[in-house]
Amino acid sequence: MKLALCQIDAVVGDFSGNVDRILAAVERAVISDPSTELVVLPEMSVCGYPPMDLLDQPSFSEHDEAAFRRLQKELPRNIAVAIGHIGRNANGLGHPLTNSLSVILDGAVVFEQAKTLLPTYDVFDEARYFEPATARHVWEYRGIRIGFAICEDLWRETAPVSGMRYQLDPPRELLDAGADLIIVPSSSPYQLDKIGLRVGLCADLARSGHIPVAYCNMAGANDSLIFDGRSFMVDPSGNLTSLGDFGEGLLVVDTEATSAATTTGLQFPDRWDEVERALVEGIRGYMRKCGFKKAHLGLSGGIDSAIVAVLAAKAIGAENLTCIMLPSRFSSSGSIDDSVELAKNLGCRLETVSIEGPFASLLTTLEPQFAGLPFGLTEENLQARIRGDILMAWSNKFDSMLLTTGNKSELAVGYCTLYGDMCGAIAPIGDLLKTEVFALCERIYAREGILPRAILDKPPSAELRPNQLDQDSLPPYELLDAILELYIEENLSAAEIIARGYDDTLVKRIITMTVRAEYKRRQAAPVIKVSSRAFGMGRRLPIARAVYETLPR
Repeated sequence: MKLALCQIDAVVGDFSGNVDRILAAVERAVISDPSTELVVLPEMSVCGYPPMDLLDQPSFSEHDEAAFRRLQKELPRNIAVAIGHIGRNANGLGHPLTNSLSVILDGAVVFEQAKTLLPTYDVFDEARYFEPATARHVWEYRGIRIGFAICEDLWRETAPVSGMRYQLDPPRELLDAGADLIIVPSSSPYQLDKIGLRVGLCADLARSGHIPVAYCNMAGANDSLIFDGRSFMVDPSGNLTSLGDFGEGLLVVDTEATSAATTTGLQFPDRWDEVERALVEGIRGYMRKCGFKKAHLGLSGGIDSAIVAVLAAKAIGAENLTCIMLPSRFSSSGSIDDSVELAKNLGCRLETVSIEGPFASLLTTLEPQFAGLPFGLTEENLQARIRGDILMAWSNKFDSMLLTTGNKSELAVGYCTLYGDMCGAIAPIGDLLKTEVFALCERIYAREGILPRAILDKPPSAELRPNQLDQDSLPPYELLDAILELYIEENLSAAEIIARGYDDTLVKRIITMTVRAEYKRRQAAPVIKVSSRAFGMGRRLPIARAVYETLPR
């Protein structure tokens, strides 16, 4: 069977626009290969994903249904189209809505299946809104029995299952029902190396039933989440036979194709190239869907602001990016020169606004109250907040979106200034640890050399006091990031991390800093998620709590 897997970029709540995108995708599929028999769209294509509490508004699901009825009328005849949308719970018990997939053929709904496993971990909270299906069914079409496993219904063994009402194994149920083909319509957010996990799950399922499995994923970005597309198919032996591009696109697959004829040269993309694509898409999608055409950032000469500038230029074009140098009495000539070189390499606008005047004025204003007290964190934060004011003023005056340039290591331990360098609408590298920032920059430098080498080689510094280095206040980033990864992404306790061989005092210090910085993260810009556990909607912790991890057992 010929399948067309359509990776569309659905905008949450843009029902008319999403219908147009679906119709255009189906038209492209038919033109691309007239022998296509079934077109597949991702999970929740009609309303966009994730709609979150918009689902609590009755008018939202009503608009979704009206858009779905329009599709019934306007989709081409003689071809089946499987579409993810908001469904209705017909049994009258539980939530009124379902996360559903329906197949439209010749204007009629010929098959419908609701999602069975509703995720409630990380960024997901679907059990809050939807009623799960309690049974799975197959649909027979042109002599082939097709089963649909909607996104999480594939992840039955790897994802946390606490809070799920039904402990089912949907793919096993579909195999028991005699499925000849399983299709996975999905809105699975991108994260590092996730493509291998998806393919592995589908390959295991394919081998279990000795049937092909096709995976169709959403594209684009909504808020913190990036949807990479990367649709694919595995054959009955679990071999990857087709792999789609990153972003919007179309992948036509043949379920009868043999792996020997199609897998030559088929490889997963480089992980850091993929991270770059994800961050670029995250910036582009966020700006477009929030109505911004221009962006700006404070360019310090350090590696964090440099990589954000590179990503932004690729996302929106250098002509729409302004980099602003904000030197002080502590700024090194090397940082200024490196910033100038980078802006020249990018071809973007570069402005210089010295903060020396307002900084000196504030010091004079506060001199009577601060008399006799040493220069310290207060004066450092004053500089960061002056820069934040200038950057926000630029945003207001020129209708430009400010990109904040902090990384995950800084956000974790609070090595950032609230209302200062934390100002901004989105944090492109807020889910990359500092060591990961270096790895990404090295990859880009090796591939295209756009980053000045001096920026990669210089020791990180905030340059808020003479001869300042990050390592004056923080452990070496290699050590800090290793502990943060265990604590944040693997969710280990202090005792468990110490048992891995890390110093007791250091672990407790880092965890204490992380806990005490929660109030800053609650007020931070949303980050673009690329890890298994990002700050923000996927990590919800109280601000006021005991630092229990650091206490002796």
